[in-house]
Amino acid sequence: MTTDPRRQVPRTDTLLADPRLAGAGERLGRVLVKRAVQRVQQRIRAGEVAPGAAVDAVLADLPPVAGSLRPVLNATGVVVHTNLGRAPLSAAAVEAVVAASGTTDVELDLRTGRRGPRGEAAIAALLEAVPAAEAALVVNNCAAALALVATALGQGRELVLARGELVEIGDGFRIPELLESTGARLREVGATNRVALADYRDALGPGTGAVLKVHPSNFVVRGFIRAVEVGELAAALQGTGVPLVADVGSGLLRPHPVLPDEPDLQTTLAAGADLALASGDKLLGGPQAGLVLGRAELVQRLRRHPLYRAFRVDKTTLAALEATLRGPLPPVQQMLAADVADLRERARALAGRLVAGGVAADAVDADSRVGGGGAPEHPLPGAAVSLPPEFAEPLRLGATPVVGYVEDGRTLLNLRSVPPGADDALADAVLEVARRWT
Repeated sequence: MTTDPRRQVPRTDTLLADPRLAGAGERLGRVLVKRAVQRVQQRIRAGEVAPGAAVDAVLADLPPVAGSLRPVLNATGVVVHTNLGRAPLSAAAVEAVVAASGTTDVELDLRTGRRGPRGEAAIAALLEAVPAAEAALVVNNCAAALALVATALGQGRELVLARGELVEIGDGFRIPELLESTGARLREVGATNRVALADYRDALGPGTGAVLKVHPSNFVVRGFIRAVEVGELAAALQGTGVPLVADVGSGLLRPHPVLPDEPDLQTTLAAGADLALASGDKLLGGPQAGLVLGRAELVQRLRRHPLYRAFRVDKTTLAALEATLRGPLPPVQQMLAADVADLRERARALAGRLVAGGVAADAVDADSRVGGGGAPEHPLPGAAVSLPPEFAEPLRLGATPVVGYVEDGRTLLNLRSVPPGADDALADAVLEVARRWT
């Protein structure tokens, strides 16, 4: 006679009462632990796990945190990778988020015991970094900043912008549709490839709410082209009362030596823009945020608009932004500044370690990219580790997911987007794939 395997499966309540699983329940929540118990019970029925090993199997099945997002090693060479969460936060920003995650004085003046200004320290840090700005505010992304500006300045009025700047910003979202959804009317000027200062002048009228400049960050037009720079527009609009708004997109605070063609907030405002908009989670290297900087009167007008309440950021975003601005160089800035010789040396060391472990690996030169819609024609030279093409999928599915890319029949792990401190984890992930899949 054989014993019914169902009789050998430990009861759910018995497993949940085990001290180790009870402790996991306090950390992760009873629902997650119970689901892991049920999965292990099914594996016991299938003969994959011994009944006496149930608790260990449940512990191995539990996620490290209650959320479903998993840390990933970005070996794509794309510094600001939208699918991987854009900018990784600095250690200082992470510590600030943890400190702000509990009860904080985000809107309380501890000296008076009364309500205080929200995000004052983060705004002060932003203004210190961009001295050409009189005032600033922070919303939840750059699209929100643009929508707030379009609503406050252009609702029921005209926004003047060049046809060549009617861009799509990703996932099918288009600037003209976003602007029109606010109730603004678009007055397109120029042709796709050429616009002149006279085109802007001729479009101005009593119904003009603002002139808008949008940096076409994710594409470049070459050949027979002409554009009007911020300084020219600002001079032409002087005395008209029409504000000039520049969406610079990428979040550079000041000019960057590695990206000479990328616009920045300080230069844009110094050239005469009344407002400049940017993202906080791209080249600035901070949390997802939309930054609005410029003339105090216009910023205050935006702050008092009812829509601002819907777009304002939470305490953890303010904390991360302030720490990014005041703290050490964030990872994105470190990756942009990485020395090519250092990247090659890391690639050689990593490839040698993998070869010693029986993996067919080689160090190769490989270009990387800024990503996040920035500098599309500006590759960054660097180095990568080359592996057989069949490594790409199991690396993504490993205990520590590694996202590389397949090119010319090989899997490449580009090291510009991998922090130097993660090289050991990267090597361990590759060696684990070699043990399990080859």
